[in-house]
Amino acid sequence: MRSTAEWLEADGLGGFASGPVAGPRTRRYHAILLAATRPPTGRYVLVNGFDAWIETPEARFALTAQRYTPGVRHPDGDRWLENFSHEPWPRWTYRFEDGLEITHELVVPRGAPAAVLTWSARGPREGVRLVIRPFLSGRDPHGTHHENEAFRFDADRRGERVTWRPYPDVPAVRSVANARYEHAPEWYRNFEYAEELARGLDAVEDLASPGTLTFDLSRTDACWIVAAAGDDADRLLDDEGAAPAIAQRLRTAERLRRAAFLNPLHRAADQYLVRRGSGMSIIAGYPWFSDWGRDTFIAVRGLCIATGRLDDTRAILLGWADSVSEGMLPNFFPEQGQAPEYNSVDASLWYIIAVHDFLAACDRALHPLSTSDRAALENAVTKILTGYTRGTRFGIHADDDFLLAAGVPGVQLTWMDAKVGDWVVTPRIGKPVEVQALWLNALRIGSAIDGSWEPVLRQAESAFRERFWNAETNCLYDVVDVDHEPGKNDATIRPNQILAVGGLPFPPLAGGTAEMKRRARAIVEAVESRLWTPLGPRSLAPDTPGYTPHYEGGVRERDGAYHQGTVWPWLAGPFIDAWLAVRGSTRAAKAEARARFVTPLLAHLEQAGLGHVSEIADAEEPFTPRGCPFQAWSLGELLRVLQGSLAPERKAATRRNGNNGASNGKSPTPDDAPKTRRRKAAGGA
Repeated sequence: MRSTAEWLEADGLGGFASGPVAGPRTRRYHAILLAATRPPTGRYVLVNGFDAWIETPEARFALTAQRYTPGVRHPDGDRWLENFSHEPWPRWTYRFEDGLEITHELVVPRGAPAAVLTWSARGPREGVRLVIRPFLSGRDPHGTHHENEAFRFDADRRGERVTWRPYPDVPAVRSVANARYEHAPEWYRNFEYAEELARGLDAVEDLASPGTLTFDLSRTDACWIVAAAGDDADRLLDDEGAAPAIAQRLRTAERLRRAAFLNPLHRAADQYLVRRGSGMSIIAGYPWFSDWGRDTFIAVRGLCIATGRLDDTRAILLGWADSVSEGMLPNFFPEQGQAPEYNSVDASLWYIIAVHDFLAACDRALHPLSTSDRAALENAVTKILTGYTRGTRFGIHADDDFLLAAGVPGVQLTWMDAKVGDWVVTPRIGKPVEVQALWLNALRIGSAIDGSWEPVLRQAESAFRERFWNAETNCLYDVVDVDHEPGKNDATIRPNQILAVGGLPFPPLAGGTAEMKRRARAIVEAVESRLWTPLGPRSLAPDTPGYTPHYEGGVRERDGAYHQGTVWPWLAGPFIDAWLAVRGSTRAAKAEARARFVTPLLAHLEQAGLGHVSEIADAEEPFTPRGCPFQAWSLGELLRVLQGSLAPERKAATRRNGNNGASNGKSPTPDDAPKTRRRKAAGGA
């Protein structure tokens, strides 16, 4: 585990706490209280962090570390860090020269914008005190905070309870602690965030500290609960109980909730599920994404369907069903409540895939689903197919060959959607290969609902097999009819073609003639030999003009590299499915796939976002993880193959209920899960 690795505690509302294992905060998103006011959006950073130190009769020891411009570290409390673990929640152990040992834990309870922090002492405790100086802001998580006259340091004090309200239009911060509060307002200036500096973004900010909390560790453990004022937090704190009692109640409840999950991967999956209105959605990634359509419909297959969370899947899919507009589903709900953006050709198609997988899982598990719910989902499928066939925004339409054409200049519609100003890095206007694979799957799924889609499916299948094979490269074109010019094809070697062989319910090149099987195997071999890395496939072959080996630099450089070589772990799922499809899913093939492709991904769980899979990685050694350290579809696809194509044979279907986020049935724990992190379904966390 690297000291720069990051931990995450999500609240199920869109808010979270996060930070590095050791050392100063490195991102403007690192905080102990980041709350969503309109779950899962409308987020504010309320408590960015704190300084903490131990006072003994003989000495003073720092527990925390900060970084100030220009690269100055003070204090250096992480020098005393002896151990860190992140299961079932973050836990730090510090050992000092005099033998004193301090254990600090932080847990975010599900369903409330709050964090529970505790410190306990072992060894020579006489006269030992803990002092905390909180750092507050009340800002948008994507920005930085600076000293200003509008910030209010006022503190409303009522015994153990203190409330700070820095700005009138931002949630107040409620604090409950078994500590003495001393009001001592100070501005702490010029914090510097190394990750933001490396990303070419604003990396310096000022934070306000209203005072200090002093705990007597010689008598009892220190307990500090911070929460964003509002109904969800008020339910936790309005019982007027003392801080230790509240902390114990919340920790016990959360420990039991987490213990119900099958294993740490299932617990990690739970952190992406969030409330949206009366329904649910999926956060695309922490720390900066909200819920995105495409990401949600890809991720839900692994995070929810594969893990048996069928009630949650139902809530997610029904929640999006009413958003179909002209055949399209929104790809993005903005952070501050603006109109949703309908700018994706594939989000709606991935929705159809998710609906199919969900209904099939319900049927297998005999999971109850009302007639009206099934009808609502099937109606959404029909509306998407009808809208796409007739034609909708951005030139999306079924062409004369019944394949799906899409794109207009200046708009990025596929998952390769990087754009810098007016520069669309990978426009892919025409008929992208993975869009056709999704389209063919959607037509087949629609045909089971309404047989009138069957003729369209057959003609589209024929056109796909005829038009996408590139005999010169022995794999598929990435786009045909580029820029809507008939016969103009893009032979760039990218991983998108793998979805024609694996990763979907009905891969277009699965089975069939000997020639189709040969082509499928050639595609898999091309992706493996040209694109594969330990963390998944590159987005572009290394010998291609524009290939970028490292994802680094400012915004323009990073966005320019985003799909020009950068590795995308989510595509490991379709690749593993395809690799097994062309070799046969024998026990030996599964064992080889686990060893070659899954083992490096499992090792990665301890490298960046602890227990999670990163959004992207560099295309060349050492394949440094980049982007969001906690990415929903990356983890989702790993779970999907572990619970699906790589799972041991099951004797019978198991009925499950996803209401509490736990698997009630006995689903197999992946054989290749790290042994120190495996848990029985009913075991302790």
